[in-house]
Formats: sequence, structure tokens, C-alpha cells
Amino acid sequence: MAAVISVFKAFSRGWDSSWHAMLLWRERHVKEKTFVIILALLVGIFAGIAALALKFMIHFISQLLTANLSISTGNYLYMVYPVAGILITMLFVRYVVRDNISHGVTRVLYAISQNKSRLKKHNMWSSLVASSVTIGFGGSVGAEGPIVCTGAAIGSSLGQAFRMSPRILMIMVGCGAAAGIAGIFKAPIAGMLFTLEVLMLDLTTVSVMPLLISSITAATIAYTFTGYDVEFFFVQSEPFVTVRIPFVILLGVFCGLVSLYFTRAMNMMENFFRKIGNPWFKTLTGGGIVALLVFLFPPLYGEGYGSITGLINGNISTIVDGSIFYPDRSDPLILLTFIAAVFICKAFATSATNGGGGVGGTFAPSLFVGCMAGFFFAYALNTMFDLDLSTKNFALMGMAAVMAAVMHAPLMGIFLTAELTGGYDLFLPLLVASTISYGTIKLFEPYSIYTMRLAQRGELLTHHKDKAVLTLLKIDNVIETDFMSVRPEMSLKEMVDVISRSNRNLFPVVNSTGQLLGVVLLDDIRNIMFRPDLYRRMFVSKFMSMPPATIEIGQSMDAVMKTFDSTGAWNLPVVENGKYVGFVSKSKIFNSYRRVLRHYTED
Repeated sequence: MAAVISVFKAFSRGWDSSWHAMLLWRERHVKEKTFVIILALLVGIFAGIAALALKFMIHFISQLLTANLSISTGNYLYMVYPVAGILITMLFVRYVVRDNISHGVTRVLYAISQNKSRLKKHNMWSSLVASSVTIGFGGSVGAEGPIVCTGAAIGSSLGQAFRMSPRILMIMVGCGAAAGIAGIFKAPIAGMLFTLEVLMLDLTTVSVMPLLISSITAATIAYTFTGYDVEFFFVQSEPFVTVRIPFVILLGVFCGLVSLYFTRAMNMMENFFRKIGNPWFKTLTGGGIVALLVFLFPPLYGEGYGSITGLINGNISTIVDGSIFYPDRSDPLILLTFIAAVFICKAFATSATNGGGGVGGTFAPSLFVGCMAGFFFAYALNTMFDLDLSTKNFALMGMAAVMAAVMHAPLMGIFLTAELTGGYDLFLPLLVASTISYGTIKLFEPYSIYTMRLAQRGELLTHHKDKAVLTLLKIDNVIETDFMSVRPEMSLKEMVDVISRSNRNLFPVVNSTGQLLGVVLLDDIRNIMFRPDLYRRMFVSKFMSMPPATIEIGQSMDAVMKTFDSTGAWNLPVVENGKYVGFVSKSKIFNSYRRVLRHYTED
């Protein structure tokens, strides 16, 4: 055994030495810009393969479980599958992965904003396994969040392996995310737009080519292995006429309000599950909610792509297949009520899946809700006012509109819907519906479903350069600790002695336990510090003053700068639970700001 260990250690040392030599050779002979292109190609290949693997696993599990279910009656197995899937996923995450892998897109945003674009290596496979089980067993979520996390982790790991700078690592993470979307949807333009609008990476001369290459590479792999068919087969049998534009505008407003409901219902349910401490009870609660909803409304099973395909191709009655409402499939009122209940309950089914321990994203749910909402809008108007609106076209527009609003990504919503369905002939109404829907939700929610959690904590990197750089700065890195502290009981003589040993003109006053009591400014005691007659009679407690404000450890830099602006101070003390830590100064922040801005914007 010892011999085997020795051989393994020798091999490891040899490998490390060879890898180091290769890295040195690359630095000498391959320019960074050229190497970034090579890395983007590799990221596109690996992320494209990962997307294929995820789609195959989900389809295989789902077909295995549902192939023999009846379409003309309710299926009680729907009460079992989601619970089993969420339970298996919870056990896998809890005892194998041992890390929180939910909210994949939010985790990628956090890595970009707060962790120098570094993701853990297990994210390259753990989300694939967990989400395939969750969705295959009927969890009402999408595979796109997990594949974004997987692709981003591939990009991050490759960049770290080749010791790329944080600026290049950020681009590699974006390449991986774009490739994941492009590979799973066969939508290279949408993949790139996702990185720009949702992950909020800047489109610069350095980033544009890698993003394009990784997206196109992943989409090419998807087309090579699965054919050139679009994800959702759509034939525009009813041409769009401009006289329908007022209805498209109304659809945009309607979808914006539906998106607002979807976002807030998701957040409400997430807060509900966060309060449940026992993981087993949380899993049973989430699984039970999903199982009941899927039994009543089978379109909620899994991603729901079959229902989307049915609606955008005019197969209206198939929406109730496999449900207890099957006998009433020809009744327009029953159909309308059923579809309304489906897109209303989707938010609860999706959040219960993730809250119970499942792993999945909100891409597919937003597409699903949009399709249902668009169809409901047109079908309801046709039924009530005897109009002839195309339910197929409006279902397609609803997909783009809800995705644009939920993700706060109007361009991605438009191009993703067009690439998914081939519905480029509807480009103008897609633009109108998406823009109106996005504008509607922006009146109520300034952040997307992915970014609001990070924005509330001040941890979100945005296109706003000042805010982005302040987000990258950390209070811990700008604290200065070379200030000499004094005690309130010290005499003026002792204070003068401290001043003589210090190169600062500011002195924190602390008690025996380190609590900050105040500060002494040199300018405030200059008129008495050269009066020996006061040396024994004056004490620090008499001439100390309170600082205009204090900074708490852990505060965001944006909040720190607002405190500086409101007080007009140049130096402010930093405390942790009331105990003195150090001082932070504007000059230190400005120097760090300039350094980070120069580092992240050089092209």
C-alpha cells in the first residue's frame, strides 16, 4: 500500500511539473487574446455536450415513468413520482454533493459579483444529475438554470486551470452560461443575449468574440446530434396583420401583470419554505404540493414542453390529456378555466419543487406560463367578443412577453422565442409584446427574479460602472488599522505622548473591552496640547467627540459611500458589534476604485 501511495505522489509531482511547464510555454508563445478564443471553443464543446447529456437523461427518465399512463383519465402515479424525485434529489444533494446547488443562475451571478468568477468544480456535474432526476420524475421546473450553472462552472474551471486573470475568468463564466443556453435550446443568439442581459456582462471588444464562439459551438453540437429541427415545431398558418397591434399591446400589459404575479408568488413561496427548518418535512411539504397540483393539472409535470408544442400548433384539447377533466375537453368554459388554473398554479408548483429540495430553473416555467397566458388571452377574447385572434400566434407572443418580463431581458425573450419556434415572421408583434410586458413589470419590480436577492444584499454586479466597481470592492480590503487608540481615563500628558509616536491626526477612544466610545481629532486639541498646566487636569473623556457615523463590518461599499456622502466625513471608524476595528477613508476607497476599474475595463 505504501508503495502505491509513493507511486501516486510521484505521478502527481510529475504531472504538476509538466502542467507548470506547459503553462509557462503558453504564456511565452500564445497571446492572451488568442488563448481566450481557444478556451471559448473548448467551453462551447464541453457545455454543448453537457446540454445534450442533460436533455437525454430528462427525456429517458420521463419516458420510462410516463410511457404507459392513460390520457383519458386521471393518473394517481402523478401523486407519487414528484415526491419520489424530490426526495431522491434531496438525498443526493445532502449526502453526496453536500452543498447548496439550487438557484443556479443566481449562484453564477453571485460568483461573478462576489467570488471573482470562481465556481466549485462539482457544479460541472452535480446540477446535471440532480435536475435530471427532479424534472424526469415530474418536478415542475426547467433544465436551463442547471445547465447555465454547469456551463459557467466548466468555463470557470478551465480558466482557473490555466491561471487566467479574474477579468478573463468572468468572460469564461459568461461563455459557459451562453453555451449552456445555446446548447439546450439550439439558440446561439439567445445564449449570448442571456449573458449580456441576465448575467449583465458588458459587450466589449474582448468579450464579444469568445461569447459568439462558445454559443455557436454549443449550438452546432446540438444540431449535429439532434438534427436541425427547432425545439418547438411551429407553423404560422394565420398571418399577422397590423390591425391586431392594439391587441398585442394589451397582451403585453397582461403578460407583464402575469409576470409580476409569477415573480411575487415565487418569492412568497420561497420565503415560506425558508422558514421550515426540518429538511425532511420541507421535502414532504414541497413534494406533496407538487404531486397534488400535477395530479389535478398534468401539464405541470416536468418542463411542460409537450403542452407548449400542442398549443402553438392548435391542438387545444390535448391540454387536458391525462387529467380528471378529460371528459370536458370540448367545453370552452372548462378549457379556459383549466388553462387559467394551470398558469396560476405553475408558480406554486415551481417554487414547491425547488423549496422541497428539487433542483431546477425558472426558464421553462416562464416560457410555459407565457404560452398559457397568451393562449388564454386570445381564446378568452375570441369566446367573449366573437373575435378571430390567432391563439397560436398569441401563445407564441406570450412566451416572449413573459420571459422578457420575468428575466428582465426583452431581447433574449424575443430572440429565444424566435429561435425556439422558427417564428421569425412574427418578429414585429414579438417586439411589441415583449417591450410592453417588460415596461409593465419594471413599474413594480426593478430587478429580475434572479437578481433581486443579490440586489437586496448589495451583492449584484450591474452594467452601471460605478455600482459594478463598488460591488467588487470589499470593506475588509480598505480598512486601515494603524491608528493608535486611547482610553477615556488617559490624561492630556499621556495623550500628547501618544500623539508624538503616531503619524496620524485621528485617534479612536476605546474602553477596556474594545468598545468604540468616540474619537479625538488633533485639530480639536491643538490649542491645549502645549499647555503643561493642563497636562494633569485634562482627560480624554473631556475633549473626545463622537464620530459623525460608524461603518459596520459587512456593509456593502455602496452603503459606505452613501454614508460618506451624507456626513461629509473623510474618515469613518469601522466597528463590529460596537467594537473598534479600524478606519476607512475616502482616499483609500478612491485608490482601490481606480485600480479595480482599470483592471476590469481594459480591452
